[in-house]
Amino acid sequence: MYILLSCAISLDGYLDDATDERLVLSNAADLDRVDAERAGVDAILVGANTIRRDNPRLSVRSAARRAAREAAGKPATPLKVILASADLPADAAFRADGESLITHGALDAVVEELAGRGVERLMVEGGGRVLTEFLTTGLADELQLVIAPFFVGDTEAPRFVHSGQFPWTSHARATLASVETIGNVALHRYLLSEAATHHHWLTRAIELSHRCPPATTAFSVGAVIVDAAGEEIAWGYSRETDDQVHAEESALAKLGDDPRLRTATIYSSMEPCGERKSRPKSCSRLIQDAGIPRVVFALREPSTFLVGKGAEQLTAAGVALVEVPELGDLVREANRLQLGLGQTVE
Repeated sequence: MYILLSCAISLDGYLDDATDERLVLSNAADLDRVDAERAGVDAILVGANTIRRDNPRLSVRSAARRAAREAAGKPATPLKVILASADLPADAAFRADGESLITHGALDAVVEELAGRGVERLMVEGGGRVLTEFLTTGLADELQLVIAPFFVGDTEAPRFVHSGQFPWTSHARATLASVETIGNVALHRYLLSEAATHHHWLTRAIELSHRCPPATTAFSVGAVIVDAAGEEIAWGYSRETDDQVHAEESALAKLGDDPRLRTATIYSSMEPCGERKSRPKSCSRLIQDAGIPRVVFALREPSTFLVGKGAEQLTAAGVALVEVPELGDLVREANRLQLGLGQTVE
């Protein structure tokens, strides 16, 4: 299950002010973006305090998005999940439409129950204690944090998170995937799980593979090198600088003997080559020589030109390998010509 946390805060980290009237931190454009996110999930989860304080409907607002969900065989609005150990108001807005589930107990048990119901994508919208628990337990995959350009300035107001032991520190940071300006607010997307981080950087590598000059005798591959702090430090793609250069080789050549390589991860859209005729060293050998301890790739090298041996060689050398096969079709699409699947689709 993919768990997305979504919230808006003030510049000083508050979800609301201390008055009885709800504080609107976002704007119309961002609220529409949130509605689109809701339309793409299977369930929306909030805590009981959010229901009592904000009384959200937790529904997909756009008629077009509701219709699209129904056309796809889904209910018009996702399952509404409320974490509550006591009764909620009978006239609460979330009861107006759609299916709801009121539950309580350990968070991991709730997540397991939702997975059993077929929930593959869960959106968590608050409040602060619920968000804190998802973060401190390491259950979340992504945080979409919108920052409004003003201060609340009241310590009695509800905060974004409470005290806790968080997995991300100055020495083990979350991955900042993007920052987007939406009117007068800023959306920050942070990747919190290893799986989400791998998906992000491999997608970047696959995008780079589409820059490769056309060829029928070599694959189109992209590669990204990410340091221990989660920052991209080099990238490359096949045939970037000459007709023979490979993606991993091109990326590594930009860094030389950089000490950051000793704790870095290289993401390659395809398994690094284990042997080649055009260069004295294969990409797997270059990776070993650079001291890179981890390689993440999406697709094993097809035996179109050579039998792939890179993964086995890297494993034997003690390099940690992670394969993400669910992205394999995107790599095949970038290599339609080489794999005999017809012309590349633009």
